[in-house]
Amino acid sequence: MKINLLSSDVYNRIAAGEVVDRPYSVVKELVENAIDAGASEITVEIEGGGKSRIRVTDNGGGIGKEDLPRAYAPHATSKLKDAEDLFTVSTLGFRGEAIASIAAVSRMNIVSKTKEGVACALSCEGGVLGEVHEAGGADGTEVTVEDLFFNTPARLKFLKSDSTEEGDVANMMARFLLSRPEISFTYRANGKVKYRSYGDGLASALVAVYGTEILDKCYEISADKHGIKLSGYLGNQNFSKPNRSWQNLFVNGRYVVNQTVSGAVTNAYAGYLMKRQYPFYVLFLAVPNEIVDVNVHPNKADVRFADNQIIYGSVYSVVSSVLDGNARALEYLAPSALPKTPVSSVSVDPVLKAEKQTASAPSVSAAPMKKMTYEAAKKELAFDVSPMAGKTPAPRLFDDDRNELRVAKPQFAASAVDVFEENRKLLREQEKKAEQERVEPDTLIYKGELFCTYLIYEGVECAYLIDQHAAHERLIYDRLRARCEARQVKSQPMLVPYLLEVNAQEYAFLIKNFPLLRELGFDIEEFGGTSIKVSAVPIDLQNIQMEAFFREVLSSLDGYKGIKLTDILKDKLASAACKAAVKGGESLTEGEVRELLKKMDGDMGLKCPHGRPVAVKVKKTELEKLFKRIV
Repeated sequence: MKINLLSSDVYNRIAAGEVVDRPYSVVKELVENAIDAGASEITVEIEGGGKSRIRVTDNGGGIGKEDLPRAYAPHATSKLKDAEDLFTVSTLGFRGEAIASIAAVSRMNIVSKTKEGVACALSCEGGVLGEVHEAGGADGTEVTVEDLFFNTPARLKFLKSDSTEEGDVANMMARFLLSRPEISFTYRANGKVKYRSYGDGLASALVAVYGTEILDKCYEISADKHGIKLSGYLGNQNFSKPNRSWQNLFVNGRYVVNQTVSGAVTNAYAGYLMKRQYPFYVLFLAVPNEIVDVNVHPNKADVRFADNQIIYGSVYSVVSSVLDGNARALEYLAPSALPKTPVSSVSVDPVLKAEKQTASAPSVSAAPMKKMTYEAAKKELAFDVSPMAGKTPAPRLFDDDRNELRVAKPQFAASAVDVFEENRKLLREQEKKAEQERVEPDTLIYKGELFCTYLIYEGVECAYLIDQHAAHERLIYDRLRARCEARQVKSQPMLVPYLLEVNAQEYAFLIKNFPLLRELGFDIEEFGGTSIKVSAVPIDLQNIQMEAFFREVLSSLDGYKGIKLTDILKDKLASAACKAAVKGGESLTEGEVRELLKKMDGDMGLKCPHGRPVAVKVKKTELEKLFKRIV
């Protein structure tokens, strides 16, 4: 077997597959370079979801004329000198792969100027370098990337729609605004400004991304525990979101998704959130560089800690103390938050309450805890795993060596049963049973109702109890689904349009599915920034609770990316029908009772969309047995 040495144009395209897979990853690499160059102002512009053009402009240190060709070279970086530097990485970029990888699969141009030098430009098309020449430009660097993946059509084919790609870029930019609040960012998509921050602090950046009301729903924290610093914003006990796209964690300034920290925060909120609801947070975790490894993921999307237990316990202790309102919360709330932000609206500790009443603004904190270094904490592994005082300790969920969740794999026994035949048999039985449970409505005599919920009908040698809510819910659902399938949905205009505030990822998800939502009967459109306007709803769902409906739709964002929204919305329609149907406990008129039975068309085997029976049949013989008339 002959071994071939790959040429640079081949291995750069291979490397591009690891570093650059979508437009958002190009933006990520270029903005990280601008940050590392010391920029205080960064502008990002994209067209066509980033497929047509991406431009990143900064006022950083710039690249000298003689260094421009080296900027395109693979493994060329200004951030590392030798292998030892990998153990103390403090910059966002460090591998020297990004520019070469992007240039290999696009038409790229760099214009840069150092403070002392002149502006120069150098282009590269599909990995082929041009000539350095002088150009006009201010101090800093402007990088333009056009026609991404023009020379790799297979990769281009797998890119998503423009709106989806744009949403992922916007999501990435939101994280940059939050992670670097001292930098002024401007982000434009197709000429429209989507985000703009002014470099005047985290609170301002938070408002730029999430709107002005966000600060009233959060606690600002600033904690130092076991040598680990945790700061940022936590949603209060009553503020939750339908998916995890509202969670942001920055470890030493770098955005990551880490199971250890995520698990600690989620468990701290466990007693406050309903099922399938998730906490909101923007958290900054600062740890010594030597105890965190950032070089464990191709896209630097995760990190590995030297000791997960200390990280987990420290984060859990801080977050649960703030949420529970115990005495330690005063140490963890940011000084600016203490005078005006209540520690908890739920069961505030009496000691904490007394301390808050006697505290003055500058020295409002209680006596500080004795500081414990990371090394000292490591020696005491009993360190404070009573952040769960009074609660059941959480099980050890994380593998200390691999920084991953421990998951038991289910074992499946081999079976010779023909499951398809079993399914067919079950369906035949259900069809037969349904036929047997159909009655002629005219043969039923209405006898009244029980508890304003169950309608009583007398038939031949039997009685039927019909759940008015379940019956109405099923009828609405069937009618809605039939109209959707026949494209005959009618809409009811709203007196006041409903405005839905979402983040960039949710915005892209909804934009992509506008056609389907319109087929369902929603008049829905963009309303500037990442806001959505709903002006009409399906006429059968005119009493729908809009917030609850869209919260359920957006809850699909995390786990159902591979499933069409068409399938997911069947469940959402069922929930919407449930909310629109007549409720148990509501009295119906005689006309409404007759209409309900008529629309059921005598089908006593119906089930509501959630699987509950609509009607229960009670035979006369069963009643006679109850009264001992027969045995």
